Amino acid sequence: MLYFRSLDGVEIKNSWLTIGSFDGMHRGHHAILVKLVDEARKNRFPAVVITFFPHPAVVLGKRQNAWYLNTPDERAELIGDLGVDVVVMHPFNPDVANLTAYEFIQHLDRHLDLKHLLVGPDFALGKGREGNIQRLAELGDVFGYSLEVMPPVVNSDVVISSSQIRAKLFEGDVAQAARLLGRPYRITGKVVPGDARGKAIGIPTANLSVWSERTIPKSGVYVCKAWIGERVWGSVANIGVRPTFEDGVVSPRVEAHLLDFDADLYGQEIKLDFVARVRDEQRFPSVQALIEQIHRDIEAARAIL
Repeated sequence: MLYFRSLDGVEIKNSWLTIGSFDGMHRGHHAILVKLVDEARKNRFPAVVITFFPHPAVVLGKRQNAWYLNTPDERAELIGDLGVDVVVMHPFNPDVANLTAYEFIQHLDRHLDLKHLLVGPDFALGKGREGNIQRLAELGDVFGYSLEVMPPVVNSDVVISSSQIRAKLFEGDVAQAARLLGRPYRITGKVVPGDARGKAIGIPTANLSVWSERTIPKSGVYVCKAWIGERVWGSVANIGVRPTFEDGVVSPRVEAHLLDFDADLYGQEIKLDFVARVRDEQRFPSVQALIEQIHRDIEAARAIL
């Protein structure tokens, strides 16, 4: 896979293209990309994806918080894993937002020699979203590309969307989020020093520094799989403010206790795959009561895993 962070300087011939935010790379995204790759391969043309960062809704002020499901690089990797030949993570800014559909397609054709465009039924591009399906078909006649519209992927009669997945994560329903994604929701973070309270009570935790714009599931205790490189451990993760120890307003933390693991993790990257929610975060009357509950959480995690 070739990965570009802008269309500038990209020169590709006979591209088969799809365009979208692809945040989360859920089952709907997966279906359109598999179709793109399959058809491009049959015609011996490169499969190309144009996606954007920052998200257009953030730049246009339609979404106050970004709450991304993936980092840009994670998104590109997930797209590439499906066999896409070229991923372009094009910067979205007011200049791009003000391009007409004609101007944007002209820009794409100049760099990608566009031959086929695959989109969903509600897709639109250009200033004010004037480049709807009808307009894109008209522009296909001008620029010499064919347009294909793919039906959406639904779950219980509801179209799968990134916003739907974010809503499930904010509810703590990581199991349903995984069903919509087609895989467990993942958070990646580097292990940084904490206050060592877990170690002091005999249950050491890895304190993760997580990208500030990442969607974090609802506060609570979760069963996870923790990946360090190519190896995986069962884990119990806590998201929240640790009310047994903290009294004031504290930013939520992501901490994970890795089962049957005993080594220094500082500075290492951990990928946490969320498997199930165990319980809400709560305040305990004593540290001993907290310890007893954590041991029950660990046993619950072992049973689930």
